Amino acid sequence: MKALFHLAYHVHDLDQTRQFYTGILGCKEGRSTATWVDFDFFGHQISLHLGTPFATTNTGRVGDHLVPMPHLGVILAMKDWAILADRLRGHDLDFVLEPSIRFAGQPGEQATMFFLDPSGNPIEIKGFNNLESIYDK
Repeated sequence: MKALFHLAYHVHDLDQTRQFYTGILGCKEGRSTATWVDFDFFGHQISLHLGTPFATTNTGRVGDHLVPMPHLGVILAMKDWAILADRLRGHDLDFVLEPSIRFAGQPGEQATMFFLDPSGNPIEIKGFNNLESIYDK
């Protein structure tokens, strides 16, 4: 089965959230009320509601890095990942983990970058040269 993914989580400020998700990430805004807003997050639906964001810790060990847990993200084709990385650098975004390649030359080689939205929610964007290789061992 093919399906779209839906995730809802909390943010502090809807105006800042709109500026970040549309103006920086390039997401399209969907429906909204005074307390939440939907976005097309790279083909999937996220619903961001006013409230206290989830607590995170840098406890996810991936290679030599500790990454924020929990986090959300998407996997893009490498070309699209590079375009987004350049866009984010152009906005002087503070990265938790700078755009880089991990597992170079190994199964699972991927580009990755981690950053936080204005409410501190961690986001990872991965890039693969071949999307068919995502689950290769």
